[in-house]
Amino acid sequence: MKLSLDIARRYLFGKKSTNAINIISWISVSGVAIGTAALILILSVFNGFEGLISGLFNSYNPDLIITPKTGKAFDDDPELYNQLMAIEGVELISKTIEEIVLFQYDDPQEVGIIKGVDQNFSKVTDIDSTLRRGAFVLESDDKSYGVAGVGIASKLGIDVDDGYTPIMVHIPRLKTSSPFAKNYNSLVMYPAATFSVQTEQDYENIITNLEFVQKLREEEGTIGAYEIKLDPLVKESNVRSEIDKLMSERFVIKNRFEQDEAFLKLMNIEKWVSYSLAGFAFILIAFNLVGCLWMIVLDKRKDISILRSMGFTSANIQWLFMLEGLLICAFGIIIGLSMSFIFYLLQINFGIISIPEGFIIDAYPIEMRLNDTIIVILTVLIIGFMASIPASIRAKSIKSFVREE
Repeated sequence: MKLSLDIARRYLFGKKSTNAINIISWISVSGVAIGTAALILILSVFNGFEGLISGLFNSYNPDLIITPKTGKAFDDDPELYNQLMAIEGVELISKTIEEIVLFQYDDPQEVGIIKGVDQNFSKVTDIDSTLRRGAFVLESDDKSYGVAGVGIASKLGIDVDDGYTPIMVHIPRLKTSSPFAKNYNSLVMYPAATFSVQTEQDYENIITNLEFVQKLREEEGTIGAYEIKLDPLVKESNVRSEIDKLMSERFVIKNRFEQDEAFLKLMNIEKWVSYSLAGFAFILIAFNLVGCLWMIVLDKRKDISILRSMGFTSANIQWLFMLEGLLICAFGIIIGLSMSFIFYLLQINFGIISIPEGFIIDAYPIEMRLNDTIIVILTVLIIGFMASIPASIRAKSIKSFVREE
């Protein structure tokens, strides 16, 4: 094994009889290096966006949320609330409710979602970190205020600095007391701030106080969810199992991932589809490796004949050129890893590839992960191993005597 590896190393770095073979060998190494760097950087950029968006989700979503399995709301139960607060690991609970409404700001109108929250919401989530303008104020001086997603604020033309133009909120009435009553209910609030989490919430949601939405729905004492903040030192699974014992089958419990499961799964699918496409491109690069090894075999026919005379079997000869292909891949991997790491450092420190204005960051996010690097290394080695098979089969068919022409 050691002798075969030494011979393979000399074949890679030693001088060939034809200078073109040297050039092709280093082109093969360069191709493997560029392909390796590309695969790692593709995964790293997707990791960066996943981390960025997950962080934004974490700023808006609670650690756990309890919602009814059917319907939008349920009666607030103070005793159940106290029992939930008594569970070890539960730090704080916020009562919230959502409803589809029609927003009107001056003339523009837009259908969206109004979310009513209590005073604990800003402590259960990190909503303050998502604010773009204004302050997180929901109620002051007997006035209700709204914190709008940047998307719906733009569609309505909301001006946070204008303290006089109200946001009208309309909702259909399910019950009317008389045939002459209005078939919809309307309340007024004022814009206080805008927030952004780069998801559909930006284009749909306006947050206000819980009592405003309860009054709008004409159902005081009802809520839509318990949003729970957990102690970071306590395992989520332990807390969740205790909550399960308290809640009936009428309720659903979701963690951060499950609250946006579809979106995160879609991102993961896009990541690996992009990786697969880049992998197919790398297979095309591997054809250069096939040609390179084939030419090395033709160049070393006399050496192969001598090795056979020294006792090398056909299997030894085949393994020698398999090692040659793997050595080219290994050298290319080392260079590719170095290239990708240098690019990673430049991107996180200097942002050499920027993002157009309008996004929350100035440069593409990037995050290198060890498990992704291992996957790339294994992918490259497997492709390199398969690319080495044709030339190694040709090498073992060379006989022990070479006739001089």
